[in-house]
Amino acid sequence: MKQDMSSADVAAVVAELSAGPRSIIDAKIGKIYQPASEEIRINLYVFHQGRDNLVIEAGKRLHMTKYVRASPTIPQAFPMLLRKYLMGGRIVSVEQHDFDRIIKIGIERAGVRSTLIVELFARGNVLIVDSENKIILPMNPVTLKDRRLRSGEIYELPEAQMSPVEAKVSDLMEAFSKSTADIVRTIATRFNLGGVLAEEACSRAGVDKSKPAKGATVEDAEMLRGALQDLFSPLFTGRAAGEGEGEAEVGVETEPVLEPATEPEAEVKPETGIEVEAPKLRPQHVKKEIKGKIETFDVVPFDLNRYSEFEKEYFDSFNTALDEFFGKKALEQVAEVKAAEKKEKTLGVYERRLLQQEGSLEKFGKEIEKNNTLAEIVYANYQLIEELFSVLNGARAKGYSWDEIRSILKQAKKTVPAAQKITNIDQKTGTVTVELDSRSVNLDIRKTVPQNAQEYYEKVKKFSKKRDGALKAIEETKKSMEKKTASKVAKAGRKMQASRKKHWYDRFRWFVSSDGFLVVGGRDADTNEEIFKKYMEKRDIVFHTQTPGAPLTVVKTGGEEVPESTLLEVARFAVSYSSLWKSGQFSGDCYWIKAEQVTKTPESGEYLKKGAFVIRGERNYFKDIPLGVAVGLELKGETRVIGGPASAVRKHGDYILEIVPGKFNQNDISKKIYRTYADELGDPRFVKQIASPDQIAMMIPAGESDLRNQKPERDGQGIESEGEECGISGSEPEFEGSEEEAEAEFGEEAGEGEDLKIEMGARGEIEAEIEIHGVKKV
Repeated sequence: MKQDMSSADVAAVVAELSAGPRSIIDAKIGKIYQPASEEIRINLYVFHQGRDNLVIEAGKRLHMTKYVRASPTIPQAFPMLLRKYLMGGRIVSVEQHDFDRIIKIGIERAGVRSTLIVELFARGNVLIVDSENKIILPMNPVTLKDRRLRSGEIYELPEAQMSPVEAKVSDLMEAFSKSTADIVRTIATRFNLGGVLAEEACSRAGVDKSKPAKGATVEDAEMLRGALQDLFSPLFTGRAAGEGEGEAEVGVETEPVLEPATEPEAEVKPETGIEVEAPKLRPQHVKKEIKGKIETFDVVPFDLNRYSEFEKEYFDSFNTALDEFFGKKALEQVAEVKAAEKKEKTLGVYERRLLQQEGSLEKFGKEIEKNNTLAEIVYANYQLIEELFSVLNGARAKGYSWDEIRSILKQAKKTVPAAQKITNIDQKTGTVTVELDSRSVNLDIRKTVPQNAQEYYEKVKKFSKKRDGALKAIEETKKSMEKKTASKVAKAGRKMQASRKKHWYDRFRWFVSSDGFLVVGGRDADTNEEIFKKYMEKRDIVFHTQTPGAPLTVVKTGGEEVPESTLLEVARFAVSYSSLWKSGQFSGDCYWIKAEQVTKTPESGEYLKKGAFVIRGERNYFKDIPLGVAVGLELKGETRVIGGPASAVRKHGDYILEIVPGKFNQNDISKKIYRTYADELGDPRFVKQIASPDQIAMMIPAGESDLRNQKPERDGQGIESEGEECGISGSEPEFEGSEEEAEAEFGEEAGEGEDLKIEMGARGEIEAEIEIHGVKKV
């Protein structure tokens, strides 16, 4: 699979970008981005074409692209400096340096000339230099043996290689005379061709590519010269008129200048006025079967004989072909990396571990198969390998160096079959790489053939043990995953979700009686006033204690008759949330009246402070009512903590904890109850949503308290009759003060007045409706 552009590719793309319909000459430069560490993208406005993007990846590629990577949120220093010097400028030239993988893009901005230099060979770079060839900034500052690429330094080109386009017969012969390799390797390395084009040139010339370079004749050189001219003829049409004509080589017959077969399009270079012809290319993808699937493995600008039997896909321009090969693949790789990262984030610890173990298992399986095959190949070629070892060990015994042995083997390849199989010799380890049955086999010449085979079998044993270990680890991981899944299922079965609505009475003290009547009471003087002004109706019943400092407690009757059981619950509520609790009393007296008996209108000349009311008429007394409340959890329908008289809380809630006057302050007892609920339900998250310490504190009277029972009572357990606990004087309430006026003060309770914190959650499994007289609660 092709990884980067060759010199011919560079020549082709430069020819397209400098002339013809794909030219970017006179294009205006817009913003410049650096989406990856080695890649920059330049926005261009191309004359008569509109906006486009030029992508440059150091050491790899340069072409126009439609596959644009996402721009980074914060731009790096290098693209910002490029913007400073190049943005708004116009491209005046695009050139290739000496058929090398170096491209120079000339840019003029406000009369100042700069050059963007792109190096596409290994460890490539992108640099901007000024008109004096001084480096302004490189993408990758480096110091090499023969040149420094740093700001302020004069840019020096790497050591030049002979151009295959301009090479003469004498140049070829000189290169061959100095080479110790064969012909194909010599022209591939000395003339900047690369392996594919070097083999194509040898094929077209009809020259034996494996022939030693020193044995090449002038006739070989002439045929190679002609083959190179023929190979690169599609690129010659991009030259300006008059280019390519030079003096004839001395002592060698002059070759004719190649002309294109058809008339290509032409344009005029704006800076010189010279007419330039567009290249006559046949850009194409070359495809073959890879792992059972037809895939593209090479992209070339013109037809190659070696690919004549392969499937091809042609494109209208080489830029497009490069973009579909490199650009599309780069974008797909980014998407794959993001998908893999996203998938890894969603994986749990065991899933990630299992994925790694399965990858290792697959790797070990491949190694076992590979080494088994290599061991069998060694035995299958026993005689050939033995013959090869005999030759090599004999040469070493006679004192030949490895370099001398290499030279002898090259000369003996035609006569000794074993020598033809050697592809590499590692003199440090004393091993040779041999091509046997289309597989590369490493052999140690100091060992026998069976010992070499045994080396591969030992590797099979080693990887088999690793595979067994991986299988065992995978089983353990799967068991752990099953345990975790079972635990999750069990927790999911117990797991409850918080569901809470906002109600107008949440900011007050409140409870729902066992008979379904809503009862609300003030928390302080302000909330007492609010209940009186906004929520008390004439048909309601009002409770208050005989002593001052109690909430204005209102029973929302909804026009219905209130039973005795509710009146007793409200009486206990009124005394429990009064100042009696804070003073350490265990019982108290209270009374109830009709709402119409409560007024804020004092007698003439009198004044009522906030939280005080005037009561006129008869009062109905409850004597010696014991103090005590309960908290519980409502889990059907709404999920919330509730408080009030024990009988009412038991009616509507579960996990009941009764509270009496004691020694713990409000904050401590709230935390204690929260911890009890968290332990009992086994789901602290859920408990914190519906019964946090702050929410529980809203249900507890001001003052010091204690728990009557340390373990919560479940629904239906330990129910006591409220009537048995409540001391009522007489069979019916007493009536006092007929037709007399009295003033009752509803005092503020210390330490109260915090707003209720509500955490909303999903609706629970069961939704129940409780009819409250005067109010509907869901």
